[in-house]
Amino acid sequence: MAAVPLFSLTVAAPAHAQQYNNNAAAYNPVIRGFDVEEVRNLKPGVELNFNLYGTPGGRATLSIAGANRNLNLTETEPGQYEGTYTLGSRDNITGRSAVTANLRVGNQVTSGVLSESLLRDVGRHPRDNMGRGERAADVPRIARFDVQVNDDLTPGNELVFSVYGTPGAKVDMAIAGTRGVFFLPEVNPGEYTGGYTIRRADRIAPNSAVTANMRVGNRVSTATLNKPLRLASTTPAPRDVRYCTNCATVDAINVVEVNGDGNYLGTIGGGVVGAVLGSQVGKGSGRTAAQIAGALGGAYVGRNIERNAKKTQHYEVVIRFANGGTQTVTYENDPGLRVGEKVRISDGVLSRDQ
Repeated sequence: MAAVPLFSLTVAAPAHAQQYNNNAAAYNPVIRGFDVEEVRNLKPGVELNFNLYGTPGGRATLSIAGANRNLNLTETEPGQYEGTYTLGSRDNITGRSAVTANLRVGNQVTSGVLSESLLRDVGRHPRDNMGRGERAADVPRIARFDVQVNDDLTPGNELVFSVYGTPGAKVDMAIAGTRGVFFLPEVNPGEYTGGYTIRRADRIAPNSAVTANMRVGNRVSTATLNKPLRLASTTPAPRDVRYCTNCATVDAINVVEVNGDGNYLGTIGGGVVGAVLGSQVGKGSGRTAAQIAGALGGAYVGRNIERNAKKTQHYEVVIRFANGGTQTVTYENDPGLRVGEKVRISDGVLSRDQ
């Protein structure tokens, strides 16, 4: 009976460990870039400014060979860590001193080694010197170096690079016009792929030189990208645009109402009607007064009758040319145009511009 729980514990322990390892791998931090502002000399008081790019929310520290202390970096933006080391009198740092960065997220830690020198004009750390006992066959090999070209090289856009070659290596890259290097993780055996997000301080051109370094131990191979970073412009050459002197746009359409001026026919005709009406009103002198009033009223009524009878509408179409000038074209009937339409004018006649 005692053997049963013992057997259960023996089986359960590996299962629990397997689950823990999978979760730990899922949160493994990554260092994507690591650089330094190179200085002219390494005297006490000189400041070394470091930048590290990687998994956000972590804790980044630097170790400099010959330094009296380590440096803690501060996360200034998500995934960007910065720090300054001020040289002291007890430091023994040289231009080729090794600098190691550690990025810790939770219980997982990843490391990266600075490939630049701390001094200007010294260049990168030599990694391609093979010892006498090393064979050329042991040197890592870069079979292909590629980039997904981008038509926009402004800050915030991403360039994705891929290096194919020896599996199990460490690959870093440098782009002319940018500071420092960044690393390409191995996504498949022998395939290293990663993206570089263009920063505000970068000065990347379509033909900027890009180099990749593949390292296995102390052995390094280098390749140069033989491809532009931006697609060649395919915009067609602009065509000659000829100025159209009779082209315009309908700026306004005004409806003008015209009333008849009246003439004697209307006045006399109305007066006759008024006189006839007035003769039917009153007797004696009253009849005469009524006739006069009827004649005057009839004349007024006659003018209004004729004015309403002769009331007409005209249409004024105001067009505006490209140079700002305007012209008005008059129509007796609705021309069927709308404000904003493109038209052409020829001999005072408007036509739609097809």
